[in-house]
Amino acid sequence: MTERMVAIIGGSGLYDIDGLEQVEWVTVKTPWGDPSDAILTGTLQGLKLAFLPRHGRGHVLDPSSVPYRANIDALKRLGATDVISMSACGSFREEMAPGDFVIVDQFIDRTFARDKSFFGPGCVAHVSLAHPTCARLAATVGDAAEQAGATVHRGGTYLAMEGPQFSTLAESNMYRDHWGAHVIGMTNMPEAKLAREAELCYASVAMVTDYDCWHPDHDAVAVSDIIRTLTGNAEKARRAIAHLPALLDPGRPPCPHGCDRALDTAMITAPDKRDPAVLARLDAVAGRVL
Repeated sequence: MTERMVAIIGGSGLYDIDGLEQVEWVTVKTPWGDPSDAILTGTLQGLKLAFLPRHGRGHVLDPSSVPYRANIDALKRLGATDVISMSACGSFREEMAPGDFVIVDQFIDRTFARDKSFFGPGCVAHVSLAHPTCARLAATVGDAAEQAGATVHRGGTYLAMEGPQFSTLAESNMYRDHWGAHVIGMTNMPEAKLAREAELCYASVAMVTDYDCWHPDHDAVAVSDIIRTLTGNAEKARRAIAHLPALLDPGRPPCPHGCDRALDTAMITAPDKRDPAVLARLDAVAGRVL
């Protein structure tokens, strides 16, 4: 049993939770550079929480320039055990309507301009990503979202694109009809991969703002409609977070899916061949096994 700290990675406003106590913005230095912003820490009904604005306060970072490695390292250094990603997305499915929440359980990674691993020359490791999210944490987050009044779809494939432009119509139709994706966004990769390498339980809440351009009514959607949906989604996300303390004990048993032991069989480089400089950078994310 370890002490639980739930980290929320998301947009502006998600840290504005009624009842949050002992609030402090903490600056964390990492070997991977600075994270997106300072991290807000606090407690909610005894549950330790941390909030990291993925794009920085004021949305100053585009998806390709988010420092994903620094973000995950910083959360691990602070003591995070569980990470909940909350992000806006487009929907490929009629039934996953704007305003709905999708609890993602699979990813297709189409990003190409991002550092995707903490490991590399000097210390090689390969973690399993067959099931890239934590089923236990995802189920709890789904329960919290339903209690907050959201329409929740449990399970879905998230297509992660590089951006910052949105898809072409041909791409949208391919992702939907041939690849079987359910939602599309720009930020959950390599975030999920890095969380697994850092032995953190990771759950993703894709908050639908619009139908992607495959939908015949796509061009009729006004920016004001999307902003209205974004605002409503943020409010439901805050309410969902407020329900977490009743669903998650401060004491955290080992993950039944092995997320917190992902490196047990991942290390490949022989101990006597590992680069000390590389190991020094891995002190937080891989300290348990190194």
